[in-house]
Amino acid sequence: MSGAESRLAAAELLHLTLDKRRTLDEAMELSETFGELEGSDRGFARAIASSALRHLGWIDETVQPFLSRPLAATGIEIRALIRAGAAQVWFLDVAPHAAVNATVDAARLTKGARSGGSFLNAALRRVSEATPPGETLPAENIWPAWLRARLTDSLSTNGARALANAQRGEPALHLTAAREPATLAALIGGPLLPSGSVEAPGGAIEEIPGFAEGTWWVQDQAAALPAKLLAAKAGERVLDLCAAPGGKTLQLAAAGASVTALDRSAPRLDRLHENLSRTGLKADVIVADGETWTPDAPFDKILLDAPCSALGTLRRHPEGAWIKTEADVARFPAVQARLLAAATRLLAPGGTLVYCVCSPIAAEGRDVVNAALTNGTLVRLPVSAAECPGFEDCVTPEGDVLTLPGPSRDCDAFYIARLAKASK
Repeated sequence: MSGAESRLAAAELLHLTLDKRRTLDEAMELSETFGELEGSDRGFARAIASSALRHLGWIDETVQPFLSRPLAATGIEIRALIRAGAAQVWFLDVAPHAAVNATVDAARLTKGARSGGSFLNAALRRVSEATPPGETLPAENIWPAWLRARLTDSLSTNGARALANAQRGEPALHLTAAREPATLAALIGGPLLPSGSVEAPGGAIEEIPGFAEGTWWVQDQAAALPAKLLAAKAGERVLDLCAAPGGKTLQLAAAGASVTALDRSAPRLDRLHENLSRTGLKADVIVADGETWTPDAPFDKILLDAPCSALGTLRRHPEGAWIKTEADVARFPAVQARLLAAATRLLAPGGTLVYCVCSPIAAEGRDVVNAALTNGTLVRLPVSAAECPGFEDCVTPEGDVLTLPGPSRDCDAFYIARLAKASK
């Protein structure tokens, strides 16, 4: 049964993500079958699960006509194995006979799928003979229908399609330099991007040169843009509101600002504490509710990376499209509006505030900001293309920024608005 264990582990990861609504990282921690694998077998199981999640809408839509009953009505083990088998054939270039045979063998290893081996075999045989869905379906059909509609409404068909195409590939790893990006690029042998981020080689993060010395931290190049647009200066009092996991706090501290990093979740701040220690940077870290917390004095500048649906990070976490619901997404704008009002209260007159979310949904970004501007306390400080190297085409007509990946730009989707509080 060579390779059956990897297929079974991949199916278990899919079951934990899609049926138990766990992230893929959580599923890899929870799955005993996956935990027993080593080396290339472990990597292959993760690759199968990741590929299935990246293309799940395509897989389910194309597989359904091959089945004698709805896919949703099949047993959870068989359903996961069908998805794992289809991912191998259509997206991982596994020889069809090897994918089918090893996946059917995997069914024999678990009591819940053993009786469905013939059904699984017949379904995967038809998968191996079918035209791959990438040749027949629009890219955005990788998502559930409700998400496809929301993203198309916010981004247009072309924008949503660009986001979907970016999700289909494994994202690059970006690093932010504590000091000179060019020096970091030379140190690790990775390209210096126009944005100032450095693309890292593959492998374990801890083995990249400069890790132990605190020369850099991991941060998507789009996620690094909000702190750059805040333009904190040495000695300024700056608040990073909703700071965890802390990449933006590190940027602000590296600029020499006097930084307060606040988040309501102590566990989520653990990584920030670790990175502050590793880099030698300083920040005052506070666990508190940003909606009600009151400082001794207002801040010169505030960065608010508000809680959001995180639908801009689907290229890193494709399961998010399936473990979140439309109702989950709908609850965020009210929270975001309250936090933006709180940030306005904490900001000194004439101070600068950058609001951002790792979501391209207009209701979480543009609409929240436009509503906050109606009472006259805040005004928009338009961002210019010159301030966004590598993202010049992402500046909106209003002067906000909406980063989107494309053929020559690997990044998450971020909405960013720069605002100022009216002087008294």
